[in-house]
Amino acid sequence: MILRLAALFAAALPVFCQGPENVLLVVNKSSPESLAIGKYYAERRTISSGNICFIKTPPEEKISRQVYDFDVEKPVAKCLKSRKLVEQVTYIVTTLGVPLGINGTSGRDATMAAVDSELAALYPDLHGKNHDLPGPLPNPFLGRRDEPFRHPRFPMYLVCRLAAYDVDEVKQMIDHSLEAENRGRVVIDMKSAEDSKGNDWLRNAAILVPRDRLVFDESETVLYGQTDVIAYASWGSNDPNRKKRFLGFHWLPGAIMTEYVSSNGRTFKRPPDTWNITTWSDRASSFWAGSPQSLTADYIHEGATGASGHVYEPFLNGTPRPDYLIPAYLSGRNLAESYYLSIPALSWQNIVVGDPLCRLKPVPR
Repeated sequence: MILRLAALFAAALPVFCQGPENVLLVVNKSSPESLAIGKYYAERRTISSGNICFIKTPPEEKISRQVYDFDVEKPVAKCLKSRKLVEQVTYIVTTLGVPLGINGTSGRDATMAAVDSELAALYPDLHGKNHDLPGPLPNPFLGRRDEPFRHPRFPMYLVCRLAAYDVDEVKQMIDHSLEAENRGRVVIDMKSAEDSKGNDWLRNAAILVPRDRLVFDESETVLYGQTDVIAYASWGSNDPNRKKRFLGFHWLPGAIMTEYVSSNGRTFKRPPDTWNITTWSDRASSFWAGSPQSLTADYIHEGATGASGHVYEPFLNGTPRPDYLIPAYLSGRNLAESYYLSIPALSWQNIVVGDPLCRLKPVPR
């Protein structure tokens, strides 16, 4: 029954992918890393000069709302409007060196947000329907697995970030996106068999993956050292049994990951090699960038091609749904569409790291 359900799900998913002409690449002139990444990506994905938007702002990871409004959103909006790209552009691609987070108030009605998630909500603003700042904005694309992503049906942009600890790691990520094939194993690691909303989503994802491609663990054992991984979902450092910063996986080109961790996208500054994940009860001196939790950038460093993250606390309901993400990606949706099918909110804390055009090509028989 499970195999039949997975097969039906995969067969039902149509492929609706767009191309380089639908990308707006955002490059920060004040960041050598951003300039280098922008040049490399444009060459590898044949992004035309008319689809490259240059901004100029200090390359700080966290900025004020005022700096975001004037240095980021305003020039991006100008690029879209002046070049008549508002409808044509589907994907906005930010780069390492473009600010990461916007400071503000915290909580469930937070005004702090990820820069990328605010840019995702730019489309309605350009049509005179400015969104409210406090709290999350519902994602109209959530769970729409059978529909093509088109404007104005879905009034939003799919924003992805080309970022890692350094330029070379980003270049490797871009190269891997061009080599991606639909092969390898899906690893789903629950922290225990307890009943919880997050575990239900992981179980549902496991049901929708073909049995011969699935590694699924409901025990308290953490899965390390897995090989030929194409997708991974877990509780990350919120699993109390995880003691190692790196999983030691062999990631295939095109591999993606997601985890229920509130601060994993907080920084792309490289920690010391001696740093390890800990718990919130440990001394603050053991934290990195204000948190003891796992880091999205570590997965890219280890070889993943796509990753989710959170700049600030999204709460569990704001994290990506693995039962939407993984089946969509395995069925041919590109990286951007797969992640945004699974992310509940915009103008919130989420980031998606990777090339939006990355798609798993069928393996030749």
